[in-house]
Amino acid sequence: MAKVVTMGEIMLRLSTPGFQRFVQAKSFDVCYGGGEANVAVSLANYGHKACFVTKLPKNEIGDSAINSLREYGVCTCHIARGGERVGIYYLETGCSMRPSKVIYDRAHSSISEAKAEDFDFDAIFEGKDWFHFTGITPALGDDAIKLTEEALKAAKRHGVIVSCDLNFRKKLWSKEKAQKVMDRLMQYVDVCIGNEEDAEACLGFKAGKTDVTKGSLDLEAYKDVFTQMVNKYHFKVVCSSLRESYSASDNGWSAAIYDGKEFYHSKKYDVRIVDRVGGGDSFAAGLIHGLIEYNFDIKKAVEFGVAASALKHTIPGDTNHVSKEEVETLMNGDASGRVQR
Repeated sequence: MAKVVTMGEIMLRLSTPGFQRFVQAKSFDVCYGGGEANVAVSLANYGHKACFVTKLPKNEIGDSAINSLREYGVCTCHIARGGERVGIYYLETGCSMRPSKVIYDRAHSSISEAKAEDFDFDAIFEGKDWFHFTGITPALGDDAIKLTEEALKAAKRHGVIVSCDLNFRKKLWSKEKAQKVMDRLMQYVDVCIGNEEDAEACLGFKAGKTDVTKGSLDLEAYKDVFTQMVNKYHFKVVCSSLRESYSASDNGWSAAIYDGKEFYHSKKYDVRIVDRVGGGDSFAAGLIHGLIEYNFDIKKAVEFGVAASALKHTIPGDTNHVSKEEVETLMNGDASGRVQR
């Protein structure tokens, strides 16, 4: 198995119980999550040596966040301690035609103000195989942009494969700022992951007639966009999850992938959603595992990623608690949901 590093922010998640609205809630359910942390947990579940890099305050909440990673076998030895706070996000889970809502309270979190000097990136990437980051991390501020770029330079010095999930967050930065920064960071990326909204917001590419709110996909438009992305940035692989949103409770879920030679659209799953937060992270982790496990066979890799993330949609919380064997069972056609005795 591979030695994988992910870097970003882990946050305290406060979600309303069941499907309550914020104004109804008298308590919140607590867990920890964040794009790159979620990927690390999934990869550890699949048997990889996953290491998560971040900065957390030196207090009991920071300790609790670290313990949430250790619980699932993620290495936390390169987490820096210091700064003011752990970022928080509040989640109201939607149902039927009512969408989920997220409210961020993450300003001045420790990782958003971390400096490159807080980390020994050469030590972090020594002997590692893969580095994964998302567009959320540089969106946290100018310090985080510099931190991300220094990490990418170190990864490349050590011959590490780099993947990026574009993950545009309009509450964190503008499209103009995102495109200026992400365009520069793409020179370090080998595997680019992102849906149609991310590709347009972060890199300026638009996927034709696709409209997720109407449940429609234009696969030829994706192929055209992927081709442009490979031609401009020389990615080894470009991939996008494809969500057809029938309602907040029911989605169509598939993915498309392109390696500069072949374009492939995966099997589609009709998913009844328990918790969609972290669905994209579980897809990214599944794709990374698949590319490693199947030696960059893009068809097998993307099928593993789609099956893994379809299962994640049935699990509460940010992280995907499924085994490689469970994903392979679904990937190979058993979607019966029958009781396992």
